[in-house]
Amino acid sequence: MSAKKTQTQTQAQTAAPRTEQPRQAITLELVTRLAPTLGQAEKMSTAFGIGPIGEEEYNFAREETEELIGRHAETLKHSYLSETAVRIHLQRIVGSFVQSAHGAAQFYGSKASEARNLTTKLSNDDRDEDSLGVSGFESKAARARNFAAQAGLTAFTLLAAATGAVHAYAEVTGEEWKPYVTPQAAPASITRRSAAAELEALS
Repeated sequence: MSAKKTQTQTQAQTAAPRTEQPRQAITLELVTRLAPTLGQAEKMSTAFGIGPIGEEEYNFAREETEELIGRHAETLKHSYLSETAVRIHLQRIVGSFVQSAHGAAQFYGSKASEARNLTTKLSNDDRDEDSLGVSGFESKAARARNFAAQAGLTAFTLLAAATGAVHAYAEVTGEEWKPYVTPQAAPASITRRSAAAELEALS
């Protein structure tokens, strides 16, 4: 009796429709929240001797990317692509820029947390973590801080490029760029019930 009950429960769980969690849309605003600000980028550039990277470099990456995509769109328009085809193509291109910047910003966040944990004595079980390495090499914590700074400046630069791409899309299409979100299909059981109800109405 118990085995039969267990089998029935298993079948019910298998037959139950899976509810997919909606994926978070990757927007430029989201990337901006995750990536370093201009002030943070300038501090990292100065503290770690990388760059210089600041407002001038940010504007250069943004403007060059915007111009590049604008020229690309004009090339396609003068060939055989319709305005709709160009818009769809640019939507995907801009999406790749934003997704790349998002990945870099997430990577920076994880490396910055790792560097903080290695540097903070209270959150580090190994008390020798900040001591000099063999033959005077940098400590593990120092290397982690430097790597996090490089990741942060990478994210900052890719944010500039993504911003330029989004601006170019608006300039070319006259529309605000939005990430493509795959529409969620209705569960099969609901679709079947709906079809059955429609057929009954036609009878």
